[in-house]
Amino acid sequence: MIIDIHCHYTTEPAALHQFRDKQLAGLADAARAPTARGLADLNISDETLIQSVQPQLKLQRERGSNLTIFSPRAAGMAHHVGSAEVSRQWTTISNDLIHRLTALLPENFIGVGQLPQFPGVSPKECIAELERIVLELGFVGVNLNPDPSGGWWSGPPLIDRYWYPLYEKLVELQVPAMIHVSSSCNPNFHHTGAHYINADTTAFMQLIQGDLFKDFPDLKFVIPHGGGAVPFHWGRYRGMCLAMQRRPLAEHLLNNVFFDTCVYHLPGIRLMTEVVPITNILFASEMLGAVPGIDPENGHAFDDTKRYIDQLRDLDDASRHLIFEGNARRVYPRLDALLKRRGH
Repeated sequence: MIIDIHCHYTTEPAALHQFRDKQLAGLADAARAPTARGLADLNISDETLIQSVQPQLKLQRERGSNLTIFSPRAAGMAHHVGSAEVSRQWTTISNDLIHRLTALLPENFIGVGQLPQFPGVSPKECIAELERIVLELGFVGVNLNPDPSGGWWSGPPLIDRYWYPLYEKLVELQVPAMIHVSSSCNPNFHHTGAHYINADTTAFMQLIQGDLFKDFPDLKFVIPHGGGAVPFHWGRYRGMCLAMQRRPLAEHLLNNVFFDTCVYHLPGIRLMTEVVPITNILFASEMLGAVPGIDPENGHAFDDTKRYIDQLRDLDDASRHLIFEGNARRVYPRLDALLKRRGH
């Protein structure tokens, strides 16, 4: 089985965008706020939902993947916009939409949710939604924004006890968190080209600086987009880890931190497999995400990351199995349990 652990719903129905436009307009003028209270009020039919993901289903068939871990559009989370209540309402509707898709197409999609984060609001306020999406909706993971301020990094780092109540619940529920920022309101940082990669790198360095996993030995983080700059500077981080009198990097972080393969060229994927342990790499494409175009140098889609892995001649079958399936089932235990119930 080939499991793609990182894809976002980027082909949402127009009704969802119309709701969001009204929600944001309502921040300036309450009379323009939407009257809808939840997803059911948007009148999105099952047929509309299924039609909306035909591009993803087509790519699954063409590229040979079997199952997609699907979450709301990352840039659309926009935790810095509006108020805590706006974030809560938007999060609920977005997660409910993902749930409906996973119920309609359970063999193709498994849900991962966003959290109702807002700058300055304790992560404890996210616990109720985390419990709902895992225990009621059957989601297997969650996206955690380390910078809900949208590019200003105004909150505490991930190693701060500020985050601990949320971590405790993640461990209790056996749910990993993908460390994923959203859109950037800082004009210095393009959201997908800079802010995302900055955040991946920043999160890894924050984790080096603390001893979070001594307190939470079962907590699991996935750092997307290949880990940002981390694999290319692996020696730097190994050295800094030792200079800070931490344990060697592998002992310090790699029982708990994993990377995906959203790296859009063969040399980058090759580098990952040469410096990062294979047990820490999970297959992902982020298809129809940040870079959906065709590479003019080879005529193939940039985000067809399976092609790059298939071209790595030094990978044995056991390593390919770990990247494509085994690591995902270990990092996402609720996914593994679900697949076992289905006979896999």
